[in-house]
Amino acid sequence: MIHLENKPRIANQELISQCIKTIAEDEHFGLNSITYIFLSDKELLEINIKFLEHDYYTDVITFDLSNKEKELNGEIYISIDRVKENAIEYKEDYKDELYRVMIHGVLHLVGYKDKTKKEKETIRLKENHYLSLMK
Repeated sequence: MIHLENKPRIANQELISQCIKTIAEDEHFGLNSITYIFLSDKELLEINIKFLEHDYYTDVITFDLSNKEKELNGEIYISIDRVKENAIEYKEDYKDELYRVMIHGVLHLVGYKDKTKKEKETIRLKENHYLSLMK
């Protein structure tokens, strides 16, 4: 089940829902519940400081709430301000950038990291793959 709170305009919610289901299937995870919470930069910064002790803006923070191994159950917090700015900076369509960040959060839930250069390359390839399936 996928929930959206404070949701921005999402052109085709069913399309992103199907993409998330595909990620779960490809990674051999059951899909319990994913809640997306869309916030401002300021609100997400407060969460980043409080829970992760990081004093900087980010586009997405993911909290894994699963009690079982190989089960997707989590909350994904997204800064709409960051998504809009990233879309401009990287010359991407806003909708595509929003989908990328939504996919990125799910990839974190299934175990992909993005701290090292190699991890960033791997997660970006995965993002691009799932974005291509949505076209």
